[in-house]
Amino acid sequence: MNHPRQDPAADACQDEEYAMPCAEALLASSLALMTGYVQGCCDDHRTLMAQKIVQQLVSLSQHPMLSPDFKTMLWNLHTRWLQQLRLDSAAEMLPPSDPPNASLWHKTHEVLQ
Repeated sequence: MNHPRQDPAADACQDEEYAMPCAEALLASSLALMTGYVQGCCDDHRTLMAQKIVQQLVSLSQHPMLSPDFKTMLWNLHTRWLQQLRLDSAAEMLPPSDPPNASLWHKTHEVLQ
């Protein structure tokens, strides 16, 4: 009887979901959200990601398994992300800027000298 070969990387991902303690999982997801926020190509999701980051940093800063110094650092990060969230929210409320007048753009030369 032939058993299908399982992908060890897929197994590791499944195991990883349940192997991390709560604080580490929350920290890992916060770092993933921060990475997504910075690398994100569409602004539609950035505010939602920033909101979730702020929420998770608050939760982490109150986690009983973390040291007081680490909690302070997390609270400081929370404050910075909260400021970023406010900037993002304010930017969303601004009307979209008009694109520059394309008729004023220079045409490219066929050959550069």
